[in-house]
Amino acid sequence: MNSKLLSLFLATSATLHGADWRQFRGPNGNGAADELHIPTTLSASNSISWKIRLPGRGLSSPIIVGDRVFVTCSSGLNQQRLHVICFNATDGTKQWERQFWATGRTMCHEKTAVAAPTPASDGKHIAAIFSSNDIVCLDLDGNLIWFRGLGRDYPSSGNSLGMTSSLLIAGGVVVAQVESQSEAFTVGLELTTGLNRWKLARSRGPNWTSPVLLKTGGVELVALQSTKGITAVDPVSGKTVWNLTNSASSTPSSTVMGGKLLIPSQGMTALEIGGANAEPKELWRSSQLRPGTPSPALLGGKIFTMNDGGVLTCGDANTGDRLWQLRLKGPFSASPVVAGQFLYCVNEKGLAQVVDTTKPEGEVVSELDLGETVLSTPSIANGAIYFRSNGQLWKIGKS
Repeated sequence: MNSKLLSLFLATSATLHGADWRQFRGPNGNGAADELHIPTTLSASNSISWKIRLPGRGLSSPIIVGDRVFVTCSSGLNQQRLHVICFNATDGTKQWERQFWATGRTMCHEKTAVAAPTPASDGKHIAAIFSSNDIVCLDLDGNLIWFRGLGRDYPSSGNSLGMTSSLLIAGGVVVAQVESQSEAFTVGLELTTGLNRWKLARSRGPNWTSPVLLKTGGVELVALQSTKGITAVDPVSGKTVWNLTNSASSTPSSTVMGGKLLIPSQGMTALEIGGANAEPKELWRSSQLRPGTPSPALLGGKIFTMNDGGVLTCGDANTGDRLWQLRLKGPFSASPVVAGQFLYCVNEKGLAQVVDTTKPEGEVVSELDLGETVLSTPSIANGAIYFRSNGQLWKIGKS
């Protein structure tokens, strides 16, 4: 391969990699996409590239790797049948589907589902976890790499309301936050084998937050959030690097902005993350930016929080100052996502709303009624946005 072709190949590979959406709330865990050409005028007649019927139920977000879209579902009388499904992103055709029997408890609140946590990928593997605390790892073609029933390995783990913490892959390790009132731990599993690399005991109590990745000074840390605060651990060894004991929320997750970690704690609290072993420094705290169920999103130095009733608040992520508020049509469970200057929100009734964040007080510029209950956070990749209900998956954008 000559130098020009090699340069083109590398540039194309980098572009494809940057366009992927491989985990809950996107590549940086803050709801922001590296995309500028997502449709901002939504309509049922012109915007929907395709929609696919899904089996059973599911609240997990789709993840996108290259030209493939992956979703998880749970079906059966007690949602004991677990599905991982791969679709072609261009036309929505099913590429493959794998099914497994749950080995752990499938009891959960009627509002949620066993397929609630979002899977994660490193670009070569798909790791999916379910509320039954079953974890499966597949390659991109659907071949089984390994299966772990954490509910069988640790019988006291589980939450009668349902487990929703999503997976994170870092340093070749799958990080799973499994916290309940009966037993609470976070485990790091070897991505290629599923064996325990480490297991960290956590404070008991129901917790639905997801781990986020911190990158500081060339070092990766995983931030674990619970009502007890924030703990940063080395993803490879599981060693605790620092621990912040201020109370935090057990529902919306923390958000990353460069060297800052924004935590749903006492409203919102911003930390500046120093070196690998340095204690974080508190930058600001704001009660006016308190989120409800949805996790915050970041865009251009601004933080966007949503309360359960539908009030969207925009704040300065560097100072914590509230800039404006806008009432949307709620209620909301799904977290907002952003692309370009636009914020995409979908309420529980399935009404998608597009907000232009450059307007002085924010402005809804488009709406699309999907006609079904939507509790899942949207995903963005390759010029399109994906919405998911219990029974449908929509692609909005270019086909």
